[in-house]
Amino acid sequence: MKQHIILSAITAMALAATLPTRAQNDNSTFSVMTINVDGLPGKFLFFNVNEDGPKSAGSEDISIYMAAKDCDIVAMQEDFNYRWEIWSRLFANYEHDEWTGGVIYEDMEDVDFIHPQNIKLKCDGLNMAWKRECKSTSYERVPWNRSFGKFSHDFDDIVTKGFRRHEVTLHDGTELVVYNMHMDASNERDERLGNDTKDRETRVAQWEQLRQHIMERLDKRPVLIVGDMNSYYYRDPIKTTFIDSIQSTGLATVNDVWVEKQWNGIYPELGSEPRTDETLDKVLYINPIEAEYIISPMSVELDRDGYNNAEGKPLGDHYPLIAHFAITPTDLINSIDIVDTATSANDEWYSLQGTKVGAKDKGIIISRNGQKKLQK
Repeated sequence: MKQHIILSAITAMALAATLPTRAQNDNSTFSVMTINVDGLPGKFLFFNVNEDGPKSAGSEDISIYMAAKDCDIVAMQEDFNYRWEIWSRLFANYEHDEWTGGVIYEDMEDVDFIHPQNIKLKCDGLNMAWKRECKSTSYERVPWNRSFGKFSHDFDDIVTKGFRRHEVTLHDGTELVVYNMHMDASNERDERLGNDTKDRETRVAQWEQLRQHIMERLDKRPVLIVGDMNSYYYRDPIKTTFIDSIQSTGLATVNDVWVEKQWNGIYPELGSEPRTDETLDKVLYINPIEAEYIISPMSVELDRDGYNNAEGKPLGDHYPLIAHFAITPTDLINSIDIVDTATSANDEWYSLQGTKVGAKDKGIIISRNGQKKLQK
């Protein structure tokens, strides 16, 4: 063990001499959390929409949780009626974007109650926070072109769901584009009865709209796509509609952190049996081919243990998904031989972070004799 620690330290010092200034910064990593804060009220008009939600006290507990996790970027969905409770522990260390309001009867002067089919609240429930050492230099809010379910199918069409696009500069100067979104939902009863066809069609249209928006604005900056997608790979054609479609352009690579880290890059097939660890919340990332630096996941965590109250029940109806990324300049990658698999005399390899990895792990790896390779 002592030999490995000394080796890792020597390797790190040798590698640091070859990296540009950005990668020499100790902060050449970042973390992101996507979390549905479950902020709908218990009732809306005459409808029970969230009777078992966290409400005021539970929302404050969620704020305590988010602050304790200390992620660089926090993307929230369903930030509706308990804004002050949700933000109570975040104001000290985070900046945030626009809160568009809650599902509140008193704030509905412009709502056409005579024609309930036309009711559409302006709020989207989306919000994003970033550490004060970072900054958001540009912000855009985009509604979905298509949604479904006014007084049924989880009431998706009552509010203005959509996505937000941020251009973010991290504390080390790395520039990212971050998309935070909330897609249309299905409920278990409709799925069981086969009554979710329009829900699925709507999500496909939303994935297509998102893909088009990203590709029309793609430049050299990496792109993060996070949020409550209400999508499973076995149920919705995410891979063909979004991932494969973008990669077929030859302009960028696309990956899902959960698939990459938990399933070695093997995506569930459409129509296959569900994987018990797949969630509706996702973190995907895009590296443009012409990028000056790439982002690559070091870890991903669905926090089923830490996100509970004193009674052992979840604070909200979604467990938060947290990913940590490394940032690597492409000129370093281009100087390293690319191989399909890697071996060394003693079959021991280490990541840039000094962690021992296997012979088929992806990323930049270093052998005990100082060899550097990129596995893909």
